[in-house]
Amino acid sequence: MKAIVNVALKQGVLDDQGKATHHALDTLGFKEIVKDVRIGKQIILELNSDNEKDAKTEVKNMCEKLLANTVIEDYSIEIIG
Repeated sequence: MKAIVNVALKQGVLDDQGKATHHALDTLGFKEIVKDVRIGKQIILELNSDNEKDAKTEVKNMCEKLLANTVIEDYSIEIIG
């Protein structure tokens, strides 16, 4: 079983990397198509579990303790059987 965790800065938190990427895309001619850029991270975990509910609970605990800074970041979890 795999867990895919996507972590990104909360709305309202300055995303310097996203701003720089947005500026670069504007410079490369994509100004009309790109409205905003936010940069995040994806963490893929291979789990030793057959129980999706328990796995999601454990991954949520991992996010709260280590994988995400919940003060400034949001996260989502997808469990793939």
